[in-house]
Amino acid sequence: MARYLAGRAAGVVVILFLVCLFTFIIFFTLSPDPAVMICGKTCTPERIDQIRSVLGLDEPFGTQFVSFLVGLFAGRDYGEGANLVHCAAPCLGYSFQTNQSVWDMVVERLPVSATVAIGAAVLWLLVGVAAGLVSAVKEGTWWDRAAMGLALGGSSVPNYVLALALQYVLVVQLQVLPFPQAVAFGDDPVLWFQSYLMPWVVLATGYACLYARLTRANVIDTLAENFMRTARAKGLNPALTLRRHALRPALTPIATIFGMDFAALLGGALITETVFGLNGVGKMAADSIAKNDQPVIMAVTLLAAFFVVIGNVVVDLLYTGLDPRVRIAAK
Repeated sequence: MARYLAGRAAGVVVILFLVCLFTFIIFFTLSPDPAVMICGKTCTPERIDQIRSVLGLDEPFGTQFVSFLVGLFAGRDYGEGANLVHCAAPCLGYSFQTNQSVWDMVVERLPVSATVAIGAAVLWLLVGVAAGLVSAVKEGTWWDRAAMGLALGGSSVPNYVLALALQYVLVVQLQVLPFPQAVAFGDDPVLWFQSYLMPWVVLATGYACLYARLTRANVIDTLAENFMRTARAKGLNPALTLRRHALRPALTPIATIFGMDFAALLGGALITETVFGLNGVGKMAADSIAKNDQPVIMAVTLLAAFFVVIGNVVVDLLYTGLDPRVRIAAK
């Protein structure tokens, strides 16, 4: 197991390094000159050259990339003399639009994205797996057909359409919920729940429909296996057989996509946060793309890649508990 974990850790380092490299290449070669964007259209060439010098944009690509990597672990300095500014580690640079530390911007907005992601993940996992399990047990009944019909319809509705519809009905017409806002749980637990309820539902709907269909298919396949026939022939309790023998192998692919989906959401639910005006990482990414704020875009890209890679590692570790064959192979 120790060798397995060491190998996975080395893989994480390599993947994150490659993500940093490719992202840096894209912004270095394809993006407009940041100095021109910061200075404005009426800026003089001398001022543009000064901004390039302060930000280190006049240095070769290799030097800039090394400085960026060093800044992540040890911090880095911008400018010189009286204009020297130290960016403490982990340094992701400064926003071209607000001149605020990108790391501080991420830390400020990450709790909002985490709240949206965790609440939606719990909702879609409970609803999706439960609906899929019941549909598999009641295969061919009216419940099965109705549940799968709703799952197909729910997965076809875009997030922004559902979000606008819920806002119009629940906030404007019925006035049973307030318009979502980033409220801390400690400040007002009731308002916190009311503010995040619609984003949770909108974000969870599509995933719950997908998980329901996937769970149903996996459980039906598992119930047809020989070991399940043997368990039923022995007269074991049906509920115990379903829970202990059928659900575990059926959850293996669910764990895979759940780890990926949840990790991706921690990098920001762009559409949901933007529609509801929640100032999370996703909305920050949308705003930075519209303004071509390169350091912020790159930080969100690296953050999303980090969560996806870590999510893969966590899923691999979960496999050792769900599937004994993986646990034996990992030794």
